[in-house]
Amino acid sequence: MSDILKHALIVGGGLAGLACAGRLHAAGMETLILEGSDAVGGRVRTDVVEGFLLDRGFQVFLEAYPEAGELLDMRSLDLQPFRPGALVFQNGKLRRVMDVFREPRHLLGSALAPIGSIADKLRVAFLKWCVSRMSNDEIANHEDVTTERYLQRAGFSKRMIDGFFRSFYGGIFLERDLRTSSRLFEFTFKMFSQGSATLPAKGMGENSRQLASRLPAEAVRLGAKVAEVRENGITLESSEQLAGRAVVVATDASTASKLMPSLARSAPTWRSVTCLYFAADRSPLGEAIIALNGEGSGLVNNVCVPSDVAPGYAPKGNALISISVLGLPEVADLESRVIAELDAWFGKVVREWRHLRTERIQRALPEQSPNVGMIGPGYRKQGGVFVCGDHLWSASIEGAIISGKRTADAILAKA
Repeated sequence: MSDILKHALIVGGGLAGLACAGRLHAAGMETLILEGSDAVGGRVRTDVVEGFLLDRGFQVFLEAYPEAGELLDMRSLDLQPFRPGALVFQNGKLRRVMDVFREPRHLLGSALAPIGSIADKLRVAFLKWCVSRMSNDEIANHEDVTTERYLQRAGFSKRMIDGFFRSFYGGIFLERDLRTSSRLFEFTFKMFSQGSATLPAKGMGENSRQLASRLPAEAVRLGAKVAEVRENGITLESSEQLAGRAVVVATDASTASKLMPSLARSAPTWRSVTCLYFAADRSPLGEAIIALNGEGSGLVNNVCVPSDVAPGYAPKGNALISISVLGLPEVADLESRVIAELDAWFGKVVREWRHLRTERIQRALPEQSPNVGMIGPGYRKQGGVFVCGDHLWSASIEGAIISGKRTADAILAKA
């Protein structure tokens, strides 16, 4: 048995594990994070390739997140906002749909854009008013149906659901069927209504790095792969054993179920995404906005130019283009197929883009069906071991942080 005795052993250095460790450390409890990879962050990491900042898939930080906003130093993150709206590619053209409450000069253009009817756009305004008046606890206690069913009940037309919501929330939920929990839809819609979607100036990985920087250097061990967990200790693959007063599994749900077979039945399935990054001399959008595929066909779901939002994502004089394809399509020459598809969006200039990297992310988001998330305490205790992560609250940055903080509070309550 190792002579290193820690009060809390946390398996996994993603956002949930970091949030849990930070809260325990602030309360005076010694902690040790055991992270199997070469860096903290889990699914929220940023790599530097040829001077470009490549997030692990297209991600945004919603500045209205209450728990994340309280925990993180927003000024240090230097959040750079997207414009409130989208460009939707439909019938061969990019058409603008904006949040006219925040950009009223686009009222007429957005109202007349052939993305849904004027009645649909009034329903968006009414829905925004309704969800903004709800507390998060009220949302968590609402009847939970699929997002598609929720939008149908709210009176949105098929044209609006198919032409806007499937592509916009396809990029958020990583599925276009809109089978995700309506509670999660209401929560994210509220966040979009109350604040901007943003990117940290130095990449999404800054969220993780900031949380890790609040811990002593010796509180994080990288490359520490765990073979077994038990109530008062763990065993590493190296056969080293560590003991602690509390053990937390803060990995993704699939890894947690391998460490704790009793969780296997409740382990969620995964949503996957493929993100293609290209470098260009100039942006095809020229503004901090997302472009969506409203056609209902094709590989591309959405296009973003992160360097339009946060210039530090690309070296000076360059643009970084991020393209999301839902799932892991097994097609030959995917990069060329995507470029050929975007020729219709932006013209022949796309042929000049230089491919940087393709990220095929099998475990991008846990499936969150109705009556799965935003219920219960946000963590589990199984055989004396605490389990936390976004799969136990909501599949989001906010969900991971809530789960980690609540787990720490449960540990401290028993200390």
